[in-house]
Amino acid sequence: MKIVMAVIKPFKLEEVRDALTTLGVHGLTVTEVKGYGRQKGHTEIYRGAEYAVSFLPKLKIEVAVPSELVDPVIDAITASARTGQIGDGKIFVTSLEKAVRIRTGETDGDAL
Repeated sequence: MKIVMAVIKPFKLEEVRDALTTLGVHGLTVTEVKGYGRQKGHTEIYRGAEYAVSFLPKLKIEVAVPSELVDPVIDAITASARTGQIGDGKIFVTSLEKAVRIRTGETDGDAL
């Protein structure tokens, strides 16, 4: 089992969710986050004054999946979240030791 974490642009959430649903991913967690990458933010002009925006709003999606679904999930997120612009996001994959469904007590793969 693995956890796939993706940091994406907020307006791409519905496309990513739809792509994951077609793969059979049953649930995901979404968190509003802020951050920056290599570009270190950007500048905006408001009423003639220039402002530096250091941290850009993003969404972090976390999905727990069986190991055999990791590559299809990564492909689906990449294809649906890509705009071709700077700041499209990143995907991280970590190992998941154990999962327990609180309501039923199911563990590991059954809990997903």
